[in-house]
Amino acid sequence: MKKVILTLTVIVAGLSVTALDINAQSQSRPSKLQQDKEKWHQEMEEFKARSAERREINELTDSIAGVQAAAAVQNRDFVLEANQVTFKSGNTVYVNSTTNFISVKGDRAVVQVSPSNFSAGPNGVGGVTVDGMISGMQKMVDKKGRTTISFNVTGIGINAQIEIYMVPGTNNASATIYPNFNSNTVWMQGDIVPYDNSSVFEGTSL
Repeated sequence: MKKVILTLTVIVAGLSVTALDINAQSQSRPSKLQQDKEKWHQEMEEFKARSAERREINELTDSIAGVQAAAAVQNRDFVLEANQVTFKSGNTVYVNSTTNFISVKGDRAVVQVSPSNFSAGPNGVGGVTVDGMISGMQKMVDKKGRTTISFNVTGIGINAQIEIYMVPGTNNASATIYPNFNSNTVWMQGDIVPYDNSSVFEGTSL
């Protein structure tokens, strides 16, 4: 009787050991869900690293463009290429930056607003082009580093005050054109680039 009991004990112990071994093996092998979870976390970390790298590149690009724009403004040798024009009515039009701009070259300025791609307009490119001489140019920088350039333009087809507002650290800018002979104020938004780097097309001036 004692022998039987001993045999059963061994068998039971053997089964117990086998069960423990199986359990240990199952714990050592990650499940499909765990593998997918680890892969997802790895992909997320890689995505974050790529996003951070893109942000750094974009910030560096903006910074370089901002430095170039600031130097061009300082030298009075720049173009604000507009991609958006807003009229007094509040109507905003997305426009071609090659035909909508404010250019400054020394003492000469050209203001061109060509919102239409379907009509030749007085300037031949869907709008109006006027040029004149610059006077009273001023540059102001506030405590937050925001730069405002203001000047008057006087010519045969224009007599207006222009204010340009630059976004710190970039070449993004907006401008307000105040005609002195009427109240048809126009707002432009776009990028400032050095005059020689500009790709604008100047139509026929009034």
